[in-house]
This record gives sequence, structure tokens and C-alpha cells, in this order.
Amino acid sequence: MTFFADIGIWASIWSVLSWVLPFLFVLSVVVFVHEMGHFLAGRYFGVTVEAFSIGFGPEIIGFHDRYNTRWRIAWIPLGGYVKFKGDENAASVPSAVNVDQLSPNDRKGNFHASPLYQRAIVVAAGPIANFVLSICILFFWFLAFGKPILEPRIANVQPDGAAAVAGFEPGDLIREIDGSQIESFVDVQRVVMLSAEDELTFLVDRGGQPVTLKATPQLKEIEDQFGNPVRIGLLGIENAATDVTTKDFGPIGAVSQSLTETWFWMQQPFIFIQKIFIGQASGDEVRGIVGIAELSRGVASLGFVELFRWIAIISINIGLLNLFPIPILDGGHLLFYGIEAIRGRPLSERTMEIGFRIGFALVIMLMLFATRNDVIHLLRRFG
Repeated sequence: MTFFADIGIWASIWSVLSWVLPFLFVLSVVVFVHEMGHFLAGRYFGVTVEAFSIGFGPEIIGFHDRYNTRWRIAWIPLGGYVKFKGDENAASVPSAVNVDQLSPNDRKGNFHASPLYQRAIVVAAGPIANFVLSICILFFWFLAFGKPILEPRIANVQPDGAAAVAGFEPGDLIREIDGSQIESFVDVQRVVMLSAEDELTFLVDRGGQPVTLKATPQLKEIEDQFGNPVRIGLLGIENAATDVTTKDFGPIGAVSQSLTETWFWMQQPFIFIQKIFIGQASGDEVRGIVGIAELSRGVASLGFVELFRWIAIISINIGLLNLFPIPILDGGHLLFYGIEAIRGRPLSERTMEIGFRIGFALVIMLMLFATRNDVIHLLRRFG
């Protein structure tokens, strides 16, 4: 084998690893924290934890702790689970044995024999842990690096854009959008990109005089910095990108800013779903595992610090996804517990079994749809 062939092989291996390693790192951190939320809440209420797994399928490596919990890493790194005493499987489906028929010894530590409020807290603790992780990462981010402030002053107005129609002029300084104060040009971009075909009211400073303008961002499909197609609203304005300052935060300010940033990212999935229904977004923009891997690779290329900020965003999305009221997800369990609280007794075993099967089918269909989008995107990009 020649020297150049060796180089080609190593280049191919590195190309694969540049996709796999950032993805595994991001997903493993998010999954570990999510499952740790379930684990710690369960342990707090005295529930016996039989297994804590990162990944599904056959075990790569594992050990038992002093509480006889099996800690394991498995071959399929697409999630994880905590299996409590009384669970039929990794999805926390109750065992077929009726809880009321268990002996006092068998009921001890059984998750499904725990009071309803305790079960609800244990289930909700996973998504909550994801949100806490995001807040903590963003807190240290803003504490360490502050927030770049790019003055929201317009340097250029595109002649065929929505801003030109609305009467914007170079030199205008944007102060408010729909009554909300604007601090940075990034704030303008965030509002505009999510407001395609929605009329916005702008308050601008023009030579020291306040001017009110109304503009409707145009819906455009563009490529983001990683080459992914996205449909967003555009005004047709440009910033000089030179007047950048950094706003520093103390501990209290960093907490406030991290909460604001977390809330912003929490709203995005719901805004996206709303825009699909009104035709301003497409289901083809939904990304799956391959898409997340591709984005993780792109973010990792920007630096390890940026990768942690990406973890915060992914953690928020994983937490929200798990709260959707779909049986098999945490939100589905909480839905069943809500019905149990109203009825005064759990749903029948048969009803829950049907619900979990439907939920499993929905999750699989969503994964297949997202993977189909990923494949089409890759074919268009590299074909």
C-alpha cells in the first residue's frame, strides 16, 4: 500500500470521526443529564433503580454500584434510560403484575407503587434537568464572555427589500420592534427571521428624531452558515458590523440573561410548529439524528467552547420533546398521571398498552420522516 493510499484512508477515517465524535459527545452529555434527573428524583423517593443506561441494545461496558444499580453503556447511542423496579421495559411501561396484588416487600421501592405525585415528579425531573443544564451552561457562558452588542444601526438598505418599501434609510438606529426594546442588531435579526409575512412596527432614531415605520419581512429560503436550507423572514437591511462592544455580566446579570436566552430557545419549536400550520415553514426543515450530527460537526469546527453552547440548545430541545404528550415519552406518562388524578384510579392495563404502542409508532414515524429529510438534504448538498 502506498504512502498516498495511507493518507487517503486516514483522511476518510478522520472525516467519519469528525461527524461521529461531536455528535456522540453532545448527545451523551444531554442524555446523561436527562436520565440523571430521573435517577436522582427516584432515589430521593426511595425507588429502586435497576439500571442506568446510556444507549440501547447490547452492553459495551457496565458495573453494579452498592445499591445494585447496573450502570451501563450500550452500542446504540441514540438515547438512554433509567429502569426502575416495577418497569416492564426501558420505556417505564408498568409490569403486567397488578400493583395491588404485590406483597409489602415487593411494593417497597416499586416505582408504580409510589404515590402519584412522586411518580409525576420523577418523570418530570428528566426534562427539568435538561433545562437546568442549559441555564447553567448559558450562565457560565455569559459570565465568562459577556454578550456581544452590535449596534442596531442600518448601513445599507436593499432596493428590492421590505425595508425599502417601508421607508428605512441608511443611518437609522432601530430602538424598538412592536414595543420591545432592541439592544443589538442580533435582536433585530431574531425578531425579523421569525416574523415572515407578519407586519412589524419599528421605532427608529433618525438623526435624533423618533420615526415610526411599519414593515413586513419577506419569506425567503437561504442557507445557514453550515449549508442547511432554512426559511426565514428578511427585511433587506445590512449592518456595518464594526460597532461591536461586549456587555459584561455579574452573577445576577448572567442568571437573568441565561434565563432569557433559555426562554428564547424554548419558544422556537412552538413557533416553528405554528408556522408549519400557516404555511410559513415546511416540514422538510425538520432534522433528525443525521442532521444533528451534521450540525454538531459544524459547531465543533468553530471551537470546543461553541460546542458547549450548542449542548445548551440541544438540551432545551430534548427536554421539550420529551414533554410532548405522546405515550412512551415523559409527557405521555404525565398525561396518564393527569388522567389518573382526575379519575382517582389508573387507566386499565389494556388502555395504557394501546397508548404506548401508538406512541411508539408515532415516534418511529417522526424519526423516519426526519431521517428522510436528512438524506434528501445530504443528497442535494453532496450530490
